[in-house]
Amino acid sequence: GKENVDSRHNRGRGGETTRFHTVNMAQPVRFSRKCPTGWHHYEGTASCYRVYLNGENYWDAVQTCQRVNGSLATFTADQELRFILAQEWDLEEKTFVRKDQRRFWVGYQYVITNRNHSLEGHWEVAYKGSSEVFLPPDPIFGTAMSEKENVLCAQLQCFHFPTLRHHGLHSWYAENCYEKSSFLCKRSQTCVDIKDNIVDEGYYFTPKGNDPCLSCTCHNGEPEMCVAALCERPQGCQQYRKDPKECCKFTCLDP
Repeated sequence: GKENVDSRHNRGRGGETTRFHTVNMAQPVRFSRKCPTGWHHYEGTASCYRVYLNGENYWDAVQTCQRVNGSLATFTADQELRFILAQEWDLEEKTFVRKDQRRFWVGYQYVITNRNHSLEGHWEVAYKGSSEVFLPPDPIFGTAMSEKENVLCAQLQCFHFPTLRHHGLHSWYAENCYEKSSFLCKRSQTCVDIKDNIVDEGYYFTPKGNDPCLSCTCHNGEPEMCVAALCERPQGCQQYRKDPKECCKFTCLDP
């Protein structure tokens, strides 16, 4: 927000008039965008999440997530999983299972240790990171299993209907890793500039918001040490419009 303060006149020494003129006092700014367009932000883990609809097998999904500086999603707490289940992922008609159910590859694998009377095994994190994660409960086994496979891959099933989503209903499947499915990528929150470009750590940028004259430093996905340029109004123009994405750029609206 900006505030115009009128000029004030005070008497200085020798009867001279001292003029104090204050223009455009900067106010604190809140930044809400910490993820690129199409990603969902969760403050609890400072992470961004995105579902990819193009059906890929598990290994191709891993590579797709890595190309966007992320990985297949794992979860650190029940609250994070509930956040994921509550989202509307804009899946529309591109699905690989029933319309009321959605399945995504996520970053766990089920290692089979015994195939006697029933399948026995345990979950592992497919790509171990620095943070602690919880492991899923016993899975439902998929229908496309092979007798030779000793490792199955995790699919998280959530529901399309809002009431079921918000109640957190879900299931875990252990599926053949070469089946094609949608998948859920996770990456750290990042700095996003006013033109929706991703900004690397330590670089200057203008955050998304309503002030194109801010310049900040990207630190841990947050804008810090921001400075603002203050612009003079355009000369000889009574009515004008500011460009929302360019600093000190105006369009004159006079006849």
